[in-house]
Order: sequence, then structure tokens, then C-alpha cells
Amino acid sequence: MALHWTVGADANDPHALADFWCAALGYVPEPGYDDPDGASIVDPDGVGPAIGFLRVPEPTTGKSRFHVDLRVAGEPPWDWPARAELIRAKVAALTPLGATVVREEQYADERGSILGHVVMLDPEGNVFCVA
Repeated sequence: MALHWTVGADANDPHALADFWCAALGYVPEPGYDDPDGASIVDPDGVGPAIGFLRVPEPTTGKSRFHVDLRVAGEPPWDWPARAELIRAKVAALTPLGATVVREEQYADERGSILGHVVMLDPEGNVFCVA
């Protein structure tokens, strides 16, 4: 049996960052978790891991080697133009919530260049990708 696990994240404002990730992932605040210096969010269907946010005094100082990829197009095989529309729609929905686009990554195949993923920053500067 696999263990239950939580992704932990440092934050300057744990509740604001938890609100962003609730919107990005479709998560909800963890029932009964009440801490002014921390926040926890959970998958309402109980499938994905919990994510905990802990207040720390220092800001994000560089690129993390561990980040989240939002897989909005599901599993392959994909209809590549439809997949690109899903990616761009998610990026457009996250930008007004405080996310920033860093760059689009293109993949090359026999049809030419296609959208692979979009690299973004969350409101506190943490890297994530929309794919």
C-alpha cells in the first residue's frame, strides 16, 4: 500500500498562495486546518496529495529543481491543436490570479512546431508548467 503524502511549500503569505493553488488545481482548504502561519489544501476527491504552505521570512531566491506541472490535456494520445487550446485557456485563467508567463516551449514534429508547455511563475515566484 502506498503512503499518503503531502507536498510542502515555503511561502511569504501561505493563505494567499494556498488560495492561488486551490484555484489552479481545483483543490479546497483542508477542513479543520487553522494556522495563521500555515495553510493546507486538499483534493476534494481525495485522489491527489495534500499541499501544505508554511510561512518563512525569506523570499524565493532562485529556480527550484522541483516544481508542479499542470497536465490540463490529460494523457496521450492528444489532438495537438485541442491540447494547445486547453493549455492557453488555463494560462489565461491563471494570469489574473497572479501567475506570470515566463515562456512557451515548442516541440517539433513532422507537422512543424507545436505548443509543448508554458512555463509560469506563481504569485510568489515559484516555477510551474502548464502542459
